[in-house]
Amino acid sequence: MIGRLRGTIIERQPPKVLIEVGGVGYEVFMPMTCFYELPDNGQEIIILTHFVVREDAQILYGFNHEQERELFRELIKVNGVGPKLALAILSGMSAQQFITAVEQGELKTLVKLPGVGTKTAERLIVEMKDRVKRFSEELSNVSTIVATGNVKKSSNQIESEAVCALIALGYKPQEASRIISKVIKPEMDSETLIREALKSAL
Repeated sequence: MIGRLRGTIIERQPPKVLIEVGGVGYEVFMPMTCFYELPDNGQEIIILTHFVVREDAQILYGFNHEQERELFRELIKVNGVGPKLALAILSGMSAQQFITAVEQGELKTLVKLPGVGTKTAERLIVEMKDRVKRFSEELSNVSTIVATGNVKKSSNQIESEAVCALIALGYKPQEASRIISKVIKPEMDSETLIREALKSAL
C-alpha cells in the first residue's frame, strides 16, 4: 500500500498530477478541490494517497489532508460508488459542501454531480449521514491555499484542458464543452475555468 508521497511536481493535467519521487514518476489522480491547492511545477509537495488495485489497472488517488482521504474512503464504501465517482463527487464540491448536502438531505444538489443519479444520491444521504458527522468539525479547520501554474497557455489549450478534465470526472464530451463555453472568460487559466465550470454545474 502506498500511503504517502513526497516529491516534485513534474506535470499537471487536471485531474492528474505527475510527481517524481526518487527518480520515479507517479501519476496521481486528485479531486479538483485538492488540485487547486497544488504549488507550481518544480515545487516539492507531500500528499496522502489511496492506492486502488484492479484487474486492469493500479491507480493512485491523492489528497492534501487526512480528512479528505478519509472522506474518500468512506464514499467508496457506499454501494454503487467507486473511486472514479468518489473523485468526481469531491471535485464537484468541497468536502464541507458535500457534508452539508448529506446532513441536510439535499437530493437536488447531489444529483447535479456527474454520475450521481437519484438512487445514488439517496444512498449517499442514507449511508453517509452518520459517517460525515465526525468530519464536519475537522474540515472546518482546514485552510485552502489556491496556487496556479506559471506556464502561459493559449486560450485554446486552456479550454481543451478544462474540457478534458470534466470528461475525466464523468461528464459527457458535449456536456463538458457546453459547461466550459458557458463560463469561459479571456483572463481565466485552466484551473480557474474548471473550478467555475464545476461550480456552475451545481
